[in-house]
Amino acid sequence: MTTLTEPARRSGRLMWAILGLVLLADALDVIDATVTNIAAPTIAGELNGGESLIKWLGPAYMLAMGVLLVVGGRLGDKFGQRRLFLIGMGGFTVASAVAGFASSPALLIAARVAQGAFGALLIPQGMAIMTKAFDRGMLAKAFGLFGPVLGLSSVGGPVLAGFVISADVFGLSWRPIFLINIILGVAGLVMAVRILPRDDDVDRSTVIDGWASGLLAVTMLGLLYGLIEGSTNGWSALPIASIAVGVLFFAAFVYRQRTATHPLITPSLMKNRGFTSGLVVCLVAVAAGSGLLFVLSLFLQEGLHVSPKDTSFGLVPLTLGLVAAGFAAMGGLVAKFGRRLVFIGLTVDLLGCGWVLVLVASAGTNLWALAPAFFVIGVGIGLSFATIPTVALGDAKPDEAGSASGSFSSIQQLASAIGSAAVTSIFFQATAAGVDHAMKVTLIVVLALTVLSLPLVALMPRKAA
Repeated sequence: MTTLTEPARRSGRLMWAILGLVLLADALDVIDATVTNIAAPTIAGELNGGESLIKWLGPAYMLAMGVLLVVGGRLGDKFGQRRLFLIGMGGFTVASAVAGFASSPALLIAARVAQGAFGALLIPQGMAIMTKAFDRGMLAKAFGLFGPVLGLSSVGGPVLAGFVISADVFGLSWRPIFLINIILGVAGLVMAVRILPRDDDVDRSTVIDGWASGLLAVTMLGLLYGLIEGSTNGWSALPIASIAVGVLFFAAFVYRQRTATHPLITPSLMKNRGFTSGLVVCLVAVAAGSGLLFVLSLFLQEGLHVSPKDTSFGLVPLTLGLVAAGFAAMGGLVAKFGRRLVFIGLTVDLLGCGWVLVLVASAGTNLWALAPAFFVIGVGIGLSFATIPTVALGDAKPDEAGSASGSFSSIQQLASAIGSAAVTSIFFQATAAGVDHAMKVTLIVVLALTVLSLPLVALMPRKAA
């Protein structure tokens, strides 16, 4: 077995194989994070899950991913990246099989949580493995491939869902969107066992604050359950109590962060105005944007009665705008414009949302009319989402970079979970007056949230990291 101490002897073919394996893992994560955006109505209809299942399908995955992402990286440091990669890939594969064969909404949601949890163990290991195993030239090539592959994956998830449902392979309807992960996961496991270098230099002294992770998990679960249950079945004592529990556990999490010897987030970062402002902008903007992306697919299927396949094609302009703008931002625009690019991106997003609002308010809108507006929304989201973390880290010290980057990855996942649940709840609450009315209400809320985040951009660092 190849060891980490022999990078000079490692063949180019082996390094490319490791890169392919890491890209496969990351692509699986991106695809499974987006695949239910299109499939949710079909899944809910066949499992009799109703609105509640639609609201939980995406957030369940992103909740587990966001809570455990930072912990997953530290577990790799403590027990070895190879070991955690294998556990993550194996668990993700099994969870995907359970999701594909799920016979009830509860089992499917549990499987989605498991997918997110094992994904959080899997994803952080890839970068650490490459950093140790690759020379500088190979690292540069690897980083250059991540953007295109993940961009294509973000497009491929919804398109895959649309085609699979329309093809109805072997009469399985939506199930192959998860079952395909069994083939890819097993192939990834076989590759990982054969090619990943052993971990002979793990630091067993690495401290992991499990209490903080547990408090954060209960916080998010309480808030999301209360929000979804209340908006679906009425604001009885149970959802109100759930939200109250979430708030109490968040207070406990904050206290733990202030008193723990090894907190999840470096304490000095929370005193950095630029970083904290960026966190808030990220939380608000990503929540609004992620929720909107989910609701747009619901509107096309429920409001315009577009098929899942055509819905996936209808959202391609948005995804292409997002990917192209993201590449442009990280390709040099963020270094040139800094926080101004965040402001530009959010403003473009506002213009796109306003355009869609006008179209929905007018009678007889269709996919062709919405396509240019969707592209503008994608450009706005691509410019802002890709830029916010980089700009927020502009004032971070070198020894804070790891904690800051990990924190932002988790916040983005948690914001996506909150946004998907909250914005979808707003949409369904307003459907009593018609789907068009619900879409207009949702767009107005997203516009308001985005506008509220704009003043905070001025508090972020002027230049990117």
